[in-house]
Amino acid sequence: MGTSVKVLKFGGTSMGTAEAMRQVIEIVRKPQKDAAVRAVVVSAMNGVTNTLIKIAHEAAEHKAYKALLEEVRVRHLKAVDDLVSAKNRVKAHKEVEKMFRYLADALKGVELVRDVSPQALDYVMSYGERLSAHILTEALNDKGVPAEYLNARHVVRTDANFGSAAVDFKTTNRQIAAYFKKHKKLQVVTGFIGATEDKKTTTIGRGGSDYSGAIFGAALKAKAIEIWTDVSGVMTADPRLVKNAKVVPELAFEEAGELAYFGAKVLHPKTILPAMREGIPVKVLNTFRPKDRGTTIVADFAKRKVKSHTVDALTFKRPITIVHIHSPELFDANGLMAAIFRIFEKYRTSVDVVATSVTSVSLTIDSQQHLPQIIAELATLGRVHIEQHKAIVCAVGGGINAAGVAGKMFTALGKSDINVEMISQASSAVSITFIVHERDAEKALQLLHKEYIR
Repeated sequence: MGTSVKVLKFGGTSMGTAEAMRQVIEIVRKPQKDAAVRAVVVSAMNGVTNTLIKIAHEAAEHKAYKALLEEVRVRHLKAVDDLVSAKNRVKAHKEVEKMFRYLADALKGVELVRDVSPQALDYVMSYGERLSAHILTEALNDKGVPAEYLNARHVVRTDANFGSAAVDFKTTNRQIAAYFKKHKKLQVVTGFIGATEDKKTTTIGRGGSDYSGAIFGAALKAKAIEIWTDVSGVMTADPRLVKNAKVVPELAFEEAGELAYFGAKVLHPKTILPAMREGIPVKVLNTFRPKDRGTTIVADFAKRKVKSHTVDALTFKRPITIVHIHSPELFDANGLMAAIFRIFEKYRTSVDVVATSVTSVSLTIDSQQHLPQIIAELATLGRVHIEQHKAIVCAVGGGINAAGVAGKMFTALGKSDINVEMISQASSAVSITFIVHERDAEKALQLLHKEYIR
């Protein structure tokens, strides 16, 4: 596709009301200086995905779900009425009504078998994006912007891990490129969803519409991927906790990935991976303040590093559990670390931070779903001790490994009686992460923001 196209992604708040969608249309219609908008990837209207999940479970439990489904239907039809002129409204209504008939049939099936399988839930959830994409397509055409609806299930190939399906990039990239070669109009794409080889509907994880934006941008070799949301970029810290938090103008992919993984709400952690592979910058922009500069996430950390001071942004993740394995007898044995990680892999539990000593291994997890089974298996390797109610604080910046930065950081925390329990510094010198008690996380964030960012 060359470097002359861009992909725009709009989140749930950007698609949440007719007024918000009008703003989306204005952004899409605006003449582009750098590249033509080739695809617009959309989330469901805000709150709809959660409502569809609730409806599906209520159908499985034989509860009265139809009134709630009717509310969702009315909300979408009202959006059509507000966005599409009378001459085109009948066609738009028919599309929405057809989709609700299909959705109602699926829910009858759930009600009949008294169970909502992961596969059935993915199918029900997919209607949020399908409806919003249909409505935006109709509204764009009504306003004179030639656009086509693209159900991502036709081109995004995944495995059958319903709820968080893995993308087959080789097939997906080929299918997207071929589809866009044939379809020259602007494509309005359903985010968050894909399909298996045998055409079963899948979702690629909550927050996956950002990921979809990057998947399409990477496949099209876009010049830029723009994530339009309700904030003006990636903030130096959560503005609800730090009053003078401000927008970070530029971050490297690695820094944004660390922030996203450890709690920043702007980007889905997976979002940046397809873009990073292709070296495509990702811009985070505000739908409701489109003139704001936003944050640009760039591929080259080495170049960005020279523009950085010390700490550029902070976040934290909670609740966290620390698992200590004390094994003086086995520590010299070959494969102990591999044996430990095999247990976590078996139970699909991610490990965030690891620290080792001569006789022990300490690590953190953010899910307790399989903790009893994990503890039981770890106990065959050594004594196991658990500490709960912890938090991981993460600081990123190009100068994070400069002399004295860590010393200043931990001295400041110590003076405020915040005990640091584990410390990890990325080999790439992108971040420092450390563990504190959950009750100290907000205080640590505010203290370090004042110390480094002001």
